[in-house]
Amino acid sequence: MAKVSMTVNGKAVTGDVEPRTLLVQFLRENLRLTGTHVGCDTSQCGACVVHIDGVAAKSCTTLAVQCEGQSVTTIEGLAADGKLHPMQEAFREHHGLQCGYCTPGMIMAALDIVRRNGNELDEHTIRDQLDGNICRCTGYHNIVKAIEAGARAMAK
Repeated sequence: MAKVSMTVNGKAVTGDVEPRTLLVQFLRENLRLTGTHVGCDTSQCGACVVHIDGVAAKSCTTLAVQCEGQSVTTIEGLAADGKLHPMQEAFREHHGLQCGYCTPGMIMAALDIVRRNGNELDEHTIRDQLDGNICRCTGYHNIVKAIEAGARAMAK
């Protein structure tokens, strides 16, 4: 067993893990943060996206021990004081979800798109940069609208 310590959603956490434990397993099984989903285990679907030190990463191919001393943010860490993050609210308002399975990863990826490209995003940029996040339900139309609206709302 290896001891791992990191900050998750602003709280210091420590756990004993097998060296091969994936970050998504640590979050879901050790910390009971089940908002991060496992969709494929091969880094193709994006349902497991979290932020590690502010940058989007797929937690299904990141070892928990690789996050030693780092800051991890999951979908559970976005809302504050009982109020949804502007990107979460935009997904709700613009129906950017259907079954909801991909939604946490989509939102976390969307926040990284905004971080890298700013708040004025066009459809082509969003669609291009969502590569690696799969939704099997919506056809992306409302997801793209939600990301555009969320990015604008974050600027305010």
